[in-house]
Amino acid sequence: MALTTSPARPAASSRSWRLRHGAGFWVIAAAFLAVMAFSTLPTPQYALYQQRDGFPTWVVTVIFAAYAIGVLASLFLIGHISDWAGRRRMVLVAIALEIVAAVLFLFWNDVPGLLVARVISGVGVGALTASATAHLSELRSTARPEESPRIAGTVSTVVNTGGLALGPLIAGALAQFLPAPLILPYAVFLVVLAVAVVAVALVPETVERAEERPAYRPQRISLPRDARSTFSAAAIAAFAGFAVFGLFTSLAPTVLSGVLHESSRLLAGAVPFSVFAASAVSQIVFARLSGRAQLVLAIPLVVVGLAGLAVGVLSAGLALFVASGVVAGAGVGLLFRSAIAVAASLAAPDRRGEVLAAIFLIAYVGLAVPVLLVGVALIVWPVVPVLVVFVVVVAALSLAAGFRMLRR
Repeated sequence: MALTTSPARPAASSRSWRLRHGAGFWVIAAAFLAVMAFSTLPTPQYALYQQRDGFPTWVVTVIFAAYAIGVLASLFLIGHISDWAGRRRMVLVAIALEIVAAVLFLFWNDVPGLLVARVISGVGVGALTASATAHLSELRSTARPEESPRIAGTVSTVVNTGGLALGPLIAGALAQFLPAPLILPYAVFLVVLAVAVVAVALVPETVERAEERPAYRPQRISLPRDARSTFSAAAIAAFAGFAVFGLFTSLAPTVLSGVLHESSRLLAGAVPFSVFAASAVSQIVFARLSGRAQLVLAIPLVVVGLAGLAVGVLSAGLALFVASGVVAGAGVGLLFRSAIAVAASLAAPDRRGEVLAAIFLIAYVGLAVPVLLVGVALIVWPVVPVLVVFVVVVAALSLAAGFRMLRR
């Protein structure tokens, strides 16, 4: 789910020790996958930090929201500057930020350290998504100019969402079967990210840097003037979809251990993995359906999945909780894809990037704000009624936004 940028001119020449564009494409894809996996690596660890340090559940939501705030700031401030600073350079900067975050997770992993590490990780992800997505497109078009650009777009979507899915699963597996569960996953990814830096440094640049650097400005954001009602529906859909992702990447392990009485670390990683994987798979499986058909399918999947989550939490039913998460994840994938398509169709070509920037920023607000509100509510009320209210509100938003987009 990455913000795309306008195509860039290939560099005039490349050094002999650079990889070819075709090989560079797969290197960037692998680096993209690794960074996105690292961004969700702490998901099953939150419950372990909570058990070790004894902080309340609402603190988990604050730590998670710190990541979303980092992404938001980065998307707005630096996510677009690879258009003139260079794709490879921005990808390297993003990976370097993730390396810094990994070091912090290893050596400063109390609550203040976790907050700082998550903000830095979010900034890196915000810098990476637009840069890597554009770099993939340009590398592929240079290596295979006759090929449809949809191939690069599909690879970008798969590695983006697939990385988000793999992070919790890898961390959960390492924590379940190997020692030092709060150290080993970050140590492994520190090595992976270091290798990624070396490999990305060999990838060809696809942006010809201007002799004079343009004046810096934040990412421009605009709303379509003549279709703001439809745009608001797409924005609400994106907001609601990311709220579901926020729930699973922040509180799912806590719900599993505290409400469903499941202490398996592997399960704590497998549940968020299944939600993100369902989102990615649904977008691939139903890619050939029309946009309207995808939206018609997305609405009941999200609503039924969220309803099942509420029943699963109320009845302490593990199987229902997991299955409903998969259904909701599949629906959110299609709902978010529909929201992006609707928003893009409302804008003139020269303003499309600015409109999509607005959608992505609203989506990441959805990732942070609802989870923070859940955290505030947990100070006063128990987790079960808070989650039920969350589910009802998000389902209502998804339903209303989906029907409004269908009526456009």
